[in-house]
Amino acid sequence: MKRVIKNVYPILALLMVVACTPSKENNLSELKKQQDELQAKITELEKEVSNTKPVTTRAKTVVFEPVTLAPFNHYIEVQGKLDGEENVDVFAEAMGVVEQVKIKAGDKVSKGQILARLNTKAASEQLKALKASYSLVSEMYDKQKRLWDQKIGSEVQYLQAKTQKESMEAQIAGLEQQIAMYSIKSPINGTVEYVGLKIGQSVSPQIPAFKVVNFSTIKVVATISEAYAAKVNDGDMVRVVLPDVNYEVEGKLTFVSRYINLNDRTFQVEIRLGNIDRNIKANMIAVLRINDYHNDKAYALEINAVSNDKTGSYVWVAKPEGDALIARRVVVKTGVTYNGIVEIISGLTQGDKVITTGFLNLKDGDQVKN
Repeated sequence: MKRVIKNVYPILALLMVVACTPSKENNLSELKKQQDELQAKITELEKEVSNTKPVTTRAKTVVFEPVTLAPFNHYIEVQGKLDGEENVDVFAEAMGVVEQVKIKAGDKVSKGQILARLNTKAASEQLKALKASYSLVSEMYDKQKRLWDQKIGSEVQYLQAKTQKESMEAQIAGLEQQIAMYSIKSPINGTVEYVGLKIGQSVSPQIPAFKVVNFSTIKVVATISEAYAAKVNDGDMVRVVLPDVNYEVEGKLTFVSRYINLNDRTFQVEIRLGNIDRNIKANMIAVLRINDYHNDKAYALEINAVSNDKTGSYVWVAKPEGDALIARRVVVKTGVTYNGIVEIISGLTQGDKVITTGFLNLKDGDQVKN
């Protein structure tokens, strides 16, 4: 009997474990279900509370500036050189040997002033002989004329004497003109910038003997790429900078070439500056800023304030909404860019506060402060 009872206890324990296990699983499942329902209700209540109760957010610090209408200019920048209005090379008119150089570099000369003389010994001797012969011929003509005036002698004798005298005069004039060609003269008033002759040197009309520059009126000469041919015109405003003498002046283009150089595809422009009270020199560097575009009333921003993506260009604007400033992404259309400044054609209005610093991590709707 005792043995039967011993066998029954393990069976009863097993039955109790089996009977209790499904009950705990059911309770656990029920509790989890209740937990999910409670969590759902909590989430719903949180949403309702967030919609009715203002959420305190921390405003992001940015820098913004109000945009205003102002003139906008675009310039083409090219490098040119300074030159005199009259800048000439002076050549000898005849071949010869230099006998005298009358000036040196830096001297001021006037138009027609003799700069150098070539040897004229042979021509001078010839002229001397002609003038001696001319004295006799002229005397014979005078006698024949007096006789002819008295109706003495033949007309042929008178005409022969006259012809011989006039022929001799023409020879003398021609020889004097030839001798004058052996004097090298300045064609303008100005300053001698270059002397290329030495006494005893042979010269020819093909080689420059002197350079004379007149700086009473100064001009700047520059060449510009063919790509700008349609944008640069006579009368365009120009700002000229002479960096070596720290000088700037404004003016207008006085000449725009209609010829394109076939070698480098450029055309020439000039601007006359008048007289400049500075220590300037020919061929000094001059920077030309030619105003090829102007807008009297434009919105302009630093180019770094404008962002771009696949949809186009946009800026961040701090817009007042209620008591706060909210960052808003505004699509804009850009125009011409110059020197780090871009023209805004559309998208902005007067007084818009464009964020220029601190916009990299902004999201549309963020609260901002300056």
